[in-house]
Amino acid sequence: MRRLFALAGTIMMLLWLVGCSQNQNEEEQKAPEIKHTAQDKGHVNLVYVEWSSEVASTNVVRVVLESQGYDVKIIPVSAAAMWQAVASGDADGMVAAWLPTTHGQYLQELGDKLVDLGPNLQGTKIGLVVPSYVTVNSIEDLPAHADQFEGKIIGIDPGAGLMSKTEKVMADYNLNNFKLVSGSGATMTAALQDAIKNNQWIVVTGWTPHWMFARWDLKYLDDPKKIYGGEEHINTIVRKGLEHDMPEVYAILDNFSWTPEDMATVMVWNQEEGADPYSTAKRWVQENPAKVQGWLPE
Repeated sequence: MRRLFALAGTIMMLLWLVGCSQNQNEEEQKAPEIKHTAQDKGHVNLVYVEWSSEVASTNVVRVVLESQGYDVKIIPVSAAAMWQAVASGDADGMVAAWLPTTHGQYLQELGDKLVDLGPNLQGTKIGLVVPSYVTVNSIEDLPAHADQFEGKIIGIDPGAGLMSKTEKVMADYNLNNFKLVSGSGATMTAALQDAIKNNQWIVVTGWTPHWMFARWDLKYLDDPKKIYGGEEHINTIVRKGLEHDMPEVYAILDNFSWTPEDMATVMVWNQEEGADPYSTAKRWVQENPAKVQGWLPE
C-alpha cells in the first residue's frame, strides 16, 4: 500500500512539473519583446543655445533618441561653447547651428574639426525687430529717433552671433547714439512685452522662427546694406567619429528635419503657463508619428 501511495505521489509530482513547464513555455511565447533600455545603447550628449527655437528642437530630438533606447543629456551653453564642445568631441552633436550668417564665424574656424549634416530647418531670419506701431521702417532711420528708443537696442546673450552682427550693424549704420544691451532671450522678450504693454518704442535683436511673432504684431527693420544677410537655415552638426561610434544616432540626427511651423507649434506650447519643454516635446512627437518615423533608420 505504501508503494502504491508513493507511486501515485511520484506520478502527481511529474504531472505537476509537466504542467508548470507547459505554462512556462506558454508564458514565454506570450511575453512581449524586450526593448532596449537607455543603458543598453549608451549615452548621447547634445548641446544647445537657450533660444526658444533651440530649446524646442533639442528637446524634440532628445525625446526621439530616448524612444530608441539612448540616455540623452542636453546641455545649455553659449554659442561659442556649443561649437567648441562638438569640435572637441566633448559633445556628440547639436541641432542649433544658424548659418550662414549668425554662426558663420564658428563654422569657418572649426569646420575641419566637425561634421556638418546640413539643414534641419529652412527659412530662418535675423535682424532688428520693432512693434508694428513704431513708425520707423529701416535701420537707416534709427539715428533720428534715438531718444524715442531711449538710445538702446535690447539684445540677447553676448556670445551669440546675432549680437556680433548687431555690433557691425551699429558701426556701419553709424548708430553712435545707441547702446547694445546684452542679456538673454528671456530678458529680451520681457522688455518687449513691457514696452508693448505701455505702447512704448523699443527695438530688439530678433529671429524667426520665434513665438514672439505669434503673440505680438512685430516687424523687421529693413537692412539695405544686407549686414544681417538674407534667409538663413539651421543645421545639424556632429562630432567626428559619431557615424562610426553610434551609427543609429548619426542617422537620426542626419534625418532630422522639420518646418518653421512645426517649431513654432512647440515654441508656443512652451509659453503656456506651467509648460515644460521636455513634456511639450513629447506631446509633439506623439502627435506627429509619421514625420518622426521618417527620421528613424530603416
